[in-house]
Amino acid sequence: MRRIALCTSGILAGVAVAVFAFAAPAAAHVTVNPSTASQGDETVVAFRVPNETDNTNTVKVEVNIPTDKPIASVSIKPVAGWTVQTEKTKLAAPITTDDGQVSEAVSKITWAAAPGAGIQPGQFQEFEVSMGPMPETDQIIFKTLQTYSDGNIVRWIDEPTTNGTEPEHPAPVLKLTKGDAASSDTATSSSSGWGVGLGITALIVALAGVALGFLAYRKATSH
Repeated sequence: MRRIALCTSGILAGVAVAVFAFAAPAAAHVTVNPSTASQGDETVVAFRVPNETDNTNTVKVEVNIPTDKPIASVSIKPVAGWTVQTEKTKLAAPITTDDGQVSEAVSKITWAAAPGAGIQPGQFQEFEVSMGPMPETDQIIFKTLQTYSDGNIVRWIDEPTTNGTEPEHPAPVLKLTKGDAASSDTATSSSSGWGVGLGITALIVALAGVALGFLAYRKATSH
């Protein structure tokens, strides 16, 4: 009986560790939110930048916008305590929009914190950008540089891998879908998340029931 009890305790402990490991968030990195948009649409995205240090502030954020599949219009929402600058690149071939032809496009956005400002340890900041129309491509990779007040620069420039593993410094990626597929994907992702959460909850409840049943059995057989 003692052996069975120890075995049961070990199983429960192992499952608990697995559950919490599964639920633990991945290491924070720069992301673009939402992560999906529709080709041909205007969209508003936020570049979410966390501070991953213990004692320095993030003081500059540079987001590169590729021009091989250019975005004709880019406008930026002001952020208190930060200045913003854009750089444009002449396109190899002009693109036609509802407002006429566009021969150059924004290729980089740089936010710089005012003196005494910045993203402090344990905090994050979102930088909102309106852009469009979104090009006809599967994804846009926004390679980003994050500069800290001690001069350290973290380069979020690693492109997605083909084997499913996350690179060490992944670049923010915006997936582009055709038509209403973006909203459909978002709903599917949400449903999947609920399913995983309910599955974990059911597993915990079931294991708790096994433990209580075993304790009741021990109590009954001890008399």
